Amino acid sequence: MAHTISPLAPPTFPTLPTLRGVRLAAVASGIRYQDRVDLMVAELTAGTTVGGVLTKSLTASAPVDLCRANLKGGKARVLIVNAGNANAFTGQKGIATVAATVEAAVKTFGCKRNEVFISSTGTIGVPLPAEKIVDALPNARATLKEDTWTEAAKAIMTTDTFAKAATRTCSIDGIPVTINGFCKGSGMIAPDMATMLAYVFTDAALEPAAVQTLITAGAAKSFNCVTVDGDTSTSDTLLMFATGQAKHRFVGSAVDPRLTEFRAKLDDLLIDLAKQVARDGEGATKFIEIRLTGADNDTAARRIAMSIANSPLVKTAIAGEDANWGRIVMAVGKAGEKASRDRLAITIGGVQVARAGEAVPGYDEAPVTAHMKGREILIEVDVGISKGAATVWTCDLTHGYIDINGSYRN
Repeated sequence: MAHTISPLAPPTFPTLPTLRGVRLAAVASGIRYQDRVDLMVAELTAGTTVGGVLTKSLTASAPVDLCRANLKGGKARVLIVNAGNANAFTGQKGIATVAATVEAAVKTFGCKRNEVFISSTGTIGVPLPAEKIVDALPNARATLKEDTWTEAAKAIMTTDTFAKAATRTCSIDGIPVTINGFCKGSGMIAPDMATMLAYVFTDAALEPAAVQTLITAGAAKSFNCVTVDGDTSTSDTLLMFATGQAKHRFVGSAVDPRLTEFRAKLDDLLIDLAKQVARDGEGATKFIEIRLTGADNDTAARRIAMSIANSPLVKTAIAGEDANWGRIVMAVGKAGEKASRDRLAITIGGVQVARAGEAVPGYDEAPVTAHMKGREILIEVDVGISKGAATVWTCDLTHGYIDINGSYRN
């Protein structure tokens, strides 16, 4: 939080309503930061169901291993998240810290071991003292409230410059249902599931399998379509909790037509959060949307779009407000997916700059240059093969990224 707030940040933090079955606390445990909250605890009502998607990194953290194991049970009572230390690549010490945290949660909240979910974010390779969290849990339990969303979102921040949250409402069987979510993420963002840490809460009454299907599908359209720097975290965790406190009939399947509105609102919330991560990319000054069409299939479209979004040459050109669309051509060509060189078309800010495999005759760069000077950049590319399409979001690459990451441990 020592960094200047991103110029792409939303003007205000959204007002998240209370959500039946969820109480939260944010406390200072002193793990790394001084004079700020760094531990978030959520207590969930008995019977809460859970689903989630986790990093595919082969150097995943001990907390990720716990979440992966406990997701099989489909129930949750407690979520504990700390910032400042990722508890990743910490060997048996990391496993022991997770075990001690689980035991303390069981004792403090009276839940089962497989109903505890833990996330940690921060520096990799540094042992996380279990006592820092264990000693803070009683205070967290004593300060649980239903309206602590802002503080909870702030507690999980590391290099984030603003807290990220969103809320949506809908109905199931005519009964009002709320969906609240918050996340953190600024650097080490190239998801292979979701991104960094994200938590979604709803009072809908859903079977665990339905929750799992909904959040997996939602991640594919949102967090798996955002990138900052091409690096996938060891700690990526996206969890969704359904407390069942809304008084509609229980929903056992994600394909139940009663969930049509809920699914749309959930997806919209996840996309909102994912875009906020891109807007808070370390050192970012520009938010970039890339719309890719004409690919062999949707998967191929996403890969090509991500090739553009992750290109340092594309990202630095945008940072320098240089309308160098040749770098986009390069990024399409290296993606490893089918693309027709002679049918390739590129549009920037609504102005077509290339079509039929070459520059547009008489192309005037002035309006594109003007677009590049703005905060919101739109790139549209058609690769001329078939009907595959994807949209991804990223940010520019500035010297600020180097400044932040070159001194991260200092």
